Amino acid sequence: MSTRVAVNGAAGRMGRTVIETAGERDDVEVVVGFHRTDAGEIDGVPVVDSGGAADALAEHDPDVVVDFSLPDATLGIVDACVEADVGLVVGTTGFDDAGFDALEAASDEVPVLKATNFSRGIQVLLRTVREAVGALDGYDLELTETHHNDKVDAPSGTANTILETVQEQRDVEPVYGREGHAPRDEDEIGVFARRAGDIRGEHELVLAGNDEVVSLSHRAEDRGVFAAGALDAAVWLADRGDGWHEFDDVIDD
Repeated sequence: MSTRVAVNGAAGRMGRTVIETAGERDDVEVVVGFHRTDAGEIDGVPVVDSGGAADALAEHDPDVVVDFSLPDATLGIVDACVEADVGLVVGTTGFDDAGFDALEAASDEVPVLKATNFSRGIQVLLRTVREAVGALDGYDLELTETHHNDKVDAPSGTANTILETVQEQRDVEPVYGREGHAPRDEDEIGVFARRAGDIRGEHELVLAGNDEVVSLSHRAEDRGVFAAGALDAAVWLADRGDGWHEFDDVIDD
């Protein structure tokens, strides 16, 4: 049987891509979508006001909600997911501490999988970052990310995850952009965010020292990469009990 999925943020760029990508697969079926306003139908999927999420979950009985929206919109459906005993795959970024706490609290009741990036390539990049930063102690570090001009959080969630991965290996402090007289400290990592056009997502970590430069980068050519990963996560999560889960677990399974 296919995994029944609801999509939060269904009328947004990623929500539409999730619905489109699911339509090309046999292992998932999108049964309903939520958005901040009633959007009618998208590719045959009914999309209702997210304020009615509780009723829609009861009516359409999904196994998992896939969420690509905004932090407030994500948190607006958490209670409904807990009440309906529906798992939650979250690709939304930009949560504050209180938002993370709310998601973690929900994971005591239902399975929650939160990732800043659902690309399998990014997961491999993170593993490579750990190895490279650990092996090249003392090399200067610079991190750059580029996204489309409608992205509102900066740096991106993925860039923050790369930064956290670096900090697991070295005690460095982020410097967000530079201006004027700004000599570089050996214990810093420069972090830069660019916004332009319709760029799906580019991330690069540069390690420089010993008269050499190592560049670790990833570029997504299509949003379908993230949609496919999120749907993989939804299928995987449908068979899990409550708790906090990682996309790495999906990759390794």
